[in-house]
Amino acid sequence: MDTPPPGGRPLPSFRPVATAGAGPVNQPLPFRSPGRPGPADLAEVMEQVARGDKQAFSTLYDALAPMVFGIVVKVVRDRAQSEEVAQEVMLDLWRQAARYRPDAGSVTTWTATLAHRRAVDRVRTVQAAADREQAQAAREHHTAFDEVAEQVETRLDSEQVRRCLRGLTELQRQAVTLAYYGGLTYREVAQTLRTPLPTIKTRMRDGLIRLRDCMGVTT
Repeated sequence: MDTPPPGGRPLPSFRPVATAGAGPVNQPLPFRSPGRPGPADLAEVMEQVARGDKQAFSTLYDALAPMVFGIVVKVVRDRAQSEEVAQEVMLDLWRQAARYRPDAGSVTTWTATLAHRRAVDRVRTVQAAADREQAQAAREHHTAFDEVAEQVETRLDSEQVRRCLRGLTELQRQAVTLAYYGGLTYREVAQTLRTPLPTIKTRMRDGLIRLRDCMGVTT
């Protein structure tokens, strides 16, 4: 996230860097300080961050951002989303610094836990959204064809179906055929025809209306 901490200083950003023997990969900014703070130093830095010290936060960011990004990208597996999640974790450190307790573990361990939790939450959110979209597409698919399909099989002969199909546009005919005879979902039809999903949904709806009217099916 790009929300700056109090005081107006924006969070440092992630950018692609090259590693030896490999192509460009997305990794956090390198350390600006000459050495990494040790566990005791990080605990002290965290205390300063909890008091609103922006310079201390910059030091904390440099020390922990590479680790955070590494943890997140292993779970999320998507570079752009990993950058977003990593920034969210760093914002969590700024906002929740006062909640850190040294007796519960090191700053590094606490941060790693936050990073992993955030990454898992993102994966679950993305998967849930995909599941909802797939379920909605399936419902739309079945609802649309329930108006026509059952009555086509019981009341209309194949010649009439073929005649009515010829009255559709090429895209409508292909989409309806793949969905009705092939049993494909809207998304699968879109992938097969290499056509955007919204276009397929619109053409399918219009095609089914024309097909229903042609065959004299009442709903």
